[in-house]
Amino acid sequence: MSSETRRLLEAATALSQLLRTHSIPHAFHGSILTAVVSDSPRCEEIFCIVEGGPTHPFRRVRQAVAGSEHFTTTHSPWSNRLHATYRRLIPAIEIEILPAGEHGPRKLDSSTTMSLQGIPFLTLSEFVRDKLKAWTIRGSDRDAQDIVYALCRYWNRLDINRVPEHDMNHFVTCHRTAALSWAALKRKYGM
Repeated sequence: MSSETRRLLEAATALSQLLRTHSIPHAFHGSILTAVVSDSPRCEEIFCIVEGGPTHPFRRVRQAVAGSEHFTTTHSPWSNRLHATYRRLIPAIEIEILPAGEHGPRKLDSSTTMSLQGIPFLTLSEFVRDKLKAWTIRGSDRDAQDIVYALCRYWNRLDINRVPEHDMNHFVTCHRTAALSWAALKRKYGM
């Protein structure tokens, strides 16, 4: 595992412990997932999807990290973004907090999350679904690489009901390397 991936996992573990202490459902997402499952050094992004509850997910995270010696939060109201910054490591690691439902599934439970290295991550199906949504909007090559990797490597573990068919059909016309895996997944589900 690359040193950058280890650094991101340390920050994710620390944030996850704070969120668990406050009983806040959460799951990590981004290229950190493909870096962990593939042991790849390529890891530029880490997000934490957080469920709302009686209060907004951002408020829940701010309350959970209040008083932490290793975390600070920065809210940008004009862009409606929240970053939790892990300052125990140099350089510090920023984890963008995303509200569940806007990103990833509304409910973060055993059907939408999986444990990797003892940390909750989106399942591969939810990961592909969210990356596909992002790729459709931004057309990012990084999102495309993550989709191709997950689809080609783990197609047999994906739930086709969680993957938007129209968007994936468009994706595979642009990224032919994923076409065989997408066809195999559709065959598995009798489509």
